[in-house]
Amino acid sequence: MFYGLASGQVDSGRYQIEHQLQDIQTLNERALRGELHITAISIHAYPYVADKYALTNCGSSMGDGYGPMLVAREPIDWRKLHGKKIAVPGKMTTAFLALSLLLGKDAFIPEVIMLDQILEHVAAGKADAGLIIHEGQLTYQQHKLHCIVDLGAWWHDETGYPLPLGGNAIRRDLGVENMREIAAIIKRSIEYSLQHRDEAVQYALQYARDMGSALADRFVGMYVNKWTLDYGDVGRSAVKELLERGHEAGLIPPTPTIDFI
Repeated sequence: MFYGLASGQVDSGRYQIEHQLQDIQTLNERALRGELHITAISIHAYPYVADKYALTNCGSSMGDGYGPMLVAREPIDWRKLHGKKIAVPGKMTTAFLALSLLLGKDAFIPEVIMLDQILEHVAAGKADAGLIIHEGQLTYQQHKLHCIVDLGAWWHDETGYPLPLGGNAIRRDLGVENMREIAAIIKRSIEYSLQHRDEAVQYALQYARDMGSALADRFVGMYVNKWTLDYGDVGRSAVKELLERGHEAGLIPPTPTIDFI
């Protein structure tokens, strides 16, 4: 998404942009403290920071009929995981919210593990199952694990919507004019990256976890696409549906207004 800016091919205008690469759980926690002017964020985390941040219309990651997966060493029924230990990449990730909607509030024992260590953790028998995000969705079979449920597919069957996993949040105290200008710059970066996909994938590979070009390109195709350029009406409705269901289930606080810039 940010290759256009990082490569200098997209002008940041009157703004100085410093790139900081961190895992999503850390970014969610930083958003709670309002540390960054603009940040990637889990949609799950948005109700907790809506007073400080709006969502940008660009930069979303949507699972359109696919998404985070629950994996285990044996092909068991997911209903048998009630009360079991499940390795998760963070309690504020959208994957965790979706899993909690599926299994029920407090229906399992979450163990927070770094996202790139979950597959090995489950394969070693240290947890009954694992919730995988990012490229683990494409590599779990290499660890002789089985997909118990695809939460993106489950969500689509339940609601008809894509699953809104992550987005960009921009701090409200920048003011509406600055917020709109910065969002437009980021959108231009995403457009440039999609137009120069091969170059952008090669750039991103330096941050990837043991991924080859073909696997990285496949993963990019799943999560950097038309939804990333703009949520659209369907995407914005999907965010609203997810947060409303999360609140109704007692998993998250209410979000009075969901602002998109």
